Amino acid sequence: MDNPLIISDPAVMMGKPVVAGTRLTVEFILEELAAGTPVGQLVASHPRLTPAAVSAALAFAAQALRADVVYPTARRSA
Repeated sequence: MDNPLIISDPAVMMGKPVVAGTRLTVEFILEELAAGTPVGQLVASHPRLTPAAVSAALAFAAQALRADVVYPTARRSA
């Protein structure tokens, strides 16, 4: 996961992946986007955040999910 826009430092947000130069976690960005916040509004609300950093957060999350980890979900009955 070699994107210079996303870093992980134990001294910042307990080591969670963040946008470089901020305390905005990848998790926070994903939650905001999932809640329907438009990228433009998210960027406008956080002056150090850029559209490129939002894209980097999404790419980081996608790459993290490609790991060899299975996330079982509850089955829904038909």
